[in-house]
Amino acid sequence: MTNPKRQQRRIPGLDSQRVKAALAFVMLLSAAGAATASAQGQSFTVLHAFGGGNDGGAPYAAVIRDDAGNLYGTTSSGSGTSIYGTVFKLDKSGTETILYVFKGGSDGSSPYAGLVRDAAGNLYGTTLFGGNGNCSGYLSGCGTVFKVSKAGKETVLHTFTDGADGAFPQGGLIRDAAGNFYGTAQSGGRFNTNCTAGCGTVFKLTVGSNGKWKETVLHAFTNVPDGAGPTADLITDAAGNFYGTTQGGGAFGYGAVFKMTKSGKVILLHSFRDYPDGRQPYAGLIRDQVGNFYGTTGFGGDYGIGTVFKLTKTGRETVLYSFPVSFGDGYWPVSRLALDPAGNLYGTTNEGGLIDGGSAFGTVFKLGKTGKETLLHSFSDQADGGYPWAGLIRDGAGNLFGTAVDGGNGGGVVFEITP
Repeated sequence: MTNPKRQQRRIPGLDSQRVKAALAFVMLLSAAGAATASAQGQSFTVLHAFGGGNDGGAPYAAVIRDDAGNLYGTTSSGSGTSIYGTVFKLDKSGTETILYVFKGGSDGSSPYAGLVRDAAGNLYGTTLFGGNGNCSGYLSGCGTVFKVSKAGKETVLHTFTDGADGAFPQGGLIRDAAGNFYGTAQSGGRFNTNCTAGCGTVFKLTVGSNGKWKETVLHAFTNVPDGAGPTADLITDAAGNFYGTTQGGGAFGYGAVFKMTKSGKVILLHSFRDYPDGRQPYAGLIRDQVGNFYGTTGFGGDYGIGTVFKLTKTGRETVLYSFPVSFGDGYWPVSRLALDPAGNLYGTTNEGGLIDGGSAFGTVFKLGKTGKETLLHSFSDQADGGYPWAGLIRDGAGNLFGTAVDGGNGGGVVFEITP
């Protein structure tokens, strides 16, 4: 099991010696790195700065937005009463309302994923820990799926057991028209020699006529060739097929992109090779109108510090951008991308950037259709935040909304970038 929290904000499962060697190489060559364009006319605004106290802290997940412009999200920790994380709402003026504070027991602990909202305003998500029970030494539990009503009442829909059902769900949920939920657990499933704790699962949650929720495992990963350690949300197409990523496994051990049919059959679309196409796709995918997929890898590529890739429906991969030896445009992209109608991609890097000519604490970037990267913001780990982990959402006017784990008042921020 891997936990991103306070691991120097690196990606779970990183090979530290390999990364140190890659960074040493990068530092030697950084003076000759590619120039990064900076956007002109962009406006960056901190909508809310978490204090790390009772309002929560360390928002690792992306926010969601309702039709009225309110934002909803989770914090993974805090202090005081919110040490185990919160579910929050931000109105358009930036006023925060805490909808639920996790207690760290049967109700769950440490929500690292974003939320799903239904038509009635109920919110649904996952917690990485909590739910009670002993999971490979984690006494606080193996994680949960939860619901928070508009009134702030929490209901646990499923408690993971570290058995066949999986454990430690780090990705969020998707919901179909019938109200069923689908997600991934990064551990558990079937025991095998490739993953002694199980390689993770894809699961479905349905509610019965008695109001009780039932989990069904749609697929248990086996490492080779289908992948291992899924940590991201799934996406689906009109035919009901699912698509996702795994951090590890695949044909070469560097991660995979998979398709899962409605019947649970998994088809390997791409296995990463580290060089030049990247490795360890931590985030999930997005899909354009013609069925192409886009995503990021946290490592690998030409310089070992991450890529942006495109994948056709048939599994043909193209590296759209390899983050270069100069840290100016950022490195270690671990977030899901956003796509605008013109085909431009938007994302964040966990570290790097430029502040007064020096290294910064993560970036927001734009990648054009021609592969040109534009730096929209470099974080300073001060009032503007630092170490963005989650992806961005985009409204109809082209405004971008996101979170950063650190900075602000010490507990991270929610921010907006306007064109």
